[in-house]
Amino acid sequence: MEAMDAVGSAAAHTDFSPIGLFLMADIVVKLVMLGLLAASIWCWAIIIDKSLKFTRVRSDMNQFEKTFWSGQSLEELYQTLSQRPTSGLAAVFVAAMKEWKRSHEQNASSYLGVQARLDKVLDVAISRESEQLESRLPFLATVGSAAPFIGLFGTVWGIMNAFSSIAASQSASLGVVAGPIAEALFATAIGLVAAIPAVIAYNKLSGDANKLVGRLEGFADEFAAILGRQLEARSRK
Repeated sequence: MEAMDAVGSAAAHTDFSPIGLFLMADIVVKLVMLGLLAASIWCWAIIIDKSLKFTRVRSDMNQFEKTFWSGQSLEELYQTLSQRPTSGLAAVFVAAMKEWKRSHEQNASSYLGVQARLDKVLDVAISRESEQLESRLPFLATVGSAAPFIGLFGTVWGIMNAFSSIAASQSASLGVVAGPIAEALFATAIGLVAAIPAVIAYNKLSGDANKLVGRLEGFADEFAAILGRQLEARSRK
């Protein structure tokens, strides 16, 4: 009876709150917890930033397409957009128009040469925009795949400490091992808290980025066809 009371007293004096578990943890487990918390905070910063950016990019693309297909002169649109920083469809349009005007001013006679340069410029512009859209997303994938294993490392280390406590006290009572095991499991919990939102957000944001890149590629194909027809008409004169 006295032994059970001692176990209950030891367990009762153990602080099982998140802060209490962190403070009681071994230095290695603390480093694991802090690293996972930092990764989780950074993941949420990326998620919020990318969500806002993708919303803004979609809005800008919709506005640009509305203006582009409104019948406004391409030259006027180029003059307007070239005066300020651009992104998305506007950046692709400005890059292609810049190459088009350069070729026109140099009186390039080779239709195939001009077309090849325009295609190259469009590819580079799309690649640049795609890189910006997908930047920092690999970090989410890394955290999503690695965080559970890092948390598991903290768990294993904590369980090792629990066995050390058992050996030192020569007792396997709950009061002896409850604290170290709780600390160990808390490390795994933090790993899952970091990993689950990161995986979900990575899948969602990657899909959104691919859709936006698809719109860039679709517009580039349409615009290249428009410029190609103008090049062909000019070469026949």
